Amino acid sequence: MPKYSTLKEFLDAIPDVEHAAKLAGLIDWTLTEFPNLKLRMAWNQPMLTDHGTFIISYSVAKPHIAVAVEDKALTKFLPAINATGYKNTKKLFQIPWTAEIDYDLLRKLVQFNIDDKQDVETFWG
Repeated sequence: MPKYSTLKEFLDAIPDVEHAAKLAGLIDWTLTEFPNLKLRMAWNQPMLTDHGTFIISYSVAKPHIAVAVEDKALTKFLPAINATGYKNTKKLFQIPWTAEIDYDLLRKLVQFNIDDKQDVETFWG
């Protein structure tokens, strides 16, 4: 797997252009909704941080967008995540390419992580 140093490289590597556009739109939405967040490529995927601490990341798999947040946020929002029909694993949840993105849920998740980690000085909480 190639190492991506920019978001463009990451998006260009997604074989399905519609999937790449959907993910790009999701990242753009997140940065517009939360202009204090900074995008960085880490662990070969786009991650969004606030004052240097991890808030949310997006990666891709053939059937879905994988959304990773801190364990505390995932646990708190798991009922809402499950209510959307999104599947989850221990560290992330999956938005199928064919599903609508629940932006209200994402807004609440991101804001929770920003608030919860306001005094965190490390990358992981």
